[in-house]
Amino acid sequence: MESAVYEPPWPEPSWQDRLEVWLEPFLEVLRHKAQRRWAPVYIAGLLGPGARKSVEPMAARVAPADVQQLHHFVSASPWDPAPLEEVLVRQADALVGGPDAVLVIDDTALVKQGRASVGVARQYCGQLGKTANCQVLVSLTLARCEVPVCVALRLFLPSAWAADAARRDAAGVPAAVPARPKWQVALDELDRVRAAGAGFGCVLADAEYGKAAAFRQGLEARGLRWALGILPTQHVYPADVSAAPAPARATGRPRKRPVPSARSRSAADTIAALPEDAFRPVSWRQGTKGPLSVEFVAQRVRVADGPPTRDGRHLPGQTAWLVCERRANGERKYYLANHPDDTPLETLAADIKARWVCEQGHQQMKEELGLDHFEGRSWRGLHHHALLTMMALCFLQSLRLGEKIGGANGPALRPTSKPTVPVGVTPGGAAPDAHAAAGPAADH
Repeated sequence: MESAVYEPPWPEPSWQDRLEVWLEPFLEVLRHKAQRRWAPVYIAGLLGPGARKSVEPMAARVAPADVQQLHHFVSASPWDPAPLEEVLVRQADALVGGPDAVLVIDDTALVKQGRASVGVARQYCGQLGKTANCQVLVSLTLARCEVPVCVALRLFLPSAWAADAARRDAAGVPAAVPARPKWQVALDELDRVRAAGAGFGCVLADAEYGKAAAFRQGLEARGLRWALGILPTQHVYPADVSAAPAPARATGRPRKRPVPSARSRSAADTIAALPEDAFRPVSWRQGTKGPLSVEFVAQRVRVADGPPTRDGRHLPGQTAWLVCERRANGERKYYLANHPDDTPLETLAADIKARWVCEQGHQQMKEELGLDHFEGRSWRGLHHHALLTMMALCFLQSLRLGEKIGGANGPALRPTSKPTVPVGVTPGGAAPDAHAAAGPAADH
């Protein structure tokens, strides 16, 4: 006797139905009816099929008669992104936030031609691995269990733009936006997403941010745990260094700065002084082909980021872990982490390696959702497009996690065991194991 095939009494909702419900808390904070109409259309265009996700190709697929309206919505309409950004943080926190989550600070480049698009300059482009004409967005990604949700994308203004009033005015850069280094942009965005309710246990960043003592000290002042890449030239002291009053001079003004009991050394020299067998293999996660492993060593140090001395050096600052990763090709990477004294090496390695999930989020937003396809030139248009792209990624992650959409604030749709993903979008959530091998991919 053949067993009966169970058929549910109701059809599975399409991704468009799920998107309509998922967007409800976002649309509630938009003031105007036209904005509530065009936001879902634009996001559906980002999620739908098609290789190009700029306005005209998307409009041809989702609103053929309304190209100008869609263009006006993203590039010119003066809707405030802040309320939507708050809702995005809350949705992301519900998906992947918590004490075991990480907040990854990084930046991502958008390659551009010409010089009129806001923030475009010759600067380092991670996508190409060299200096190129591009825009750079500082990004904050909330992630847990290797599922990333980007919660902030803010344009970095190079000095050529920040001090040029004519270019700023032409691109609509708000007068209140000052010239800021990337690390300061990151701290400002960090404060915003924390105030909006993002929960995480550790802040991660690469050496572009970790090299700035003011950034590390800003995280410390906020009471946050962090693990940051640093340059091999970063100086550190032994953990047991002490500072004694400077000896009195026979003549001249008395010295004010204390004198450390030991000299500082670079991170590279400090690790090089350790015995060869100090390194040991550490596995930070399980891949489909077995545990992913690389060699690490960690040592307690005092960071040389205290007040400067007359010879240009710095007095001992806070105690931290100096961590070195030795890859299969011999390359070494250096990190500082303010974890407690009794933190296992495995925990330090796992936190450091968790940073690379943000690259997956950037890749998904570019390759699947068209983050780098925006053709407008204005500050407003770029940030509107970036926000809508982040919302699209968050929605995708909710589908991939099989989330019950709607919750207490709206009608719930029954989740599927294999959630439907929009046409043209690659299903997935966790970072591919191929990106976790030795060499450049060992970054993952």
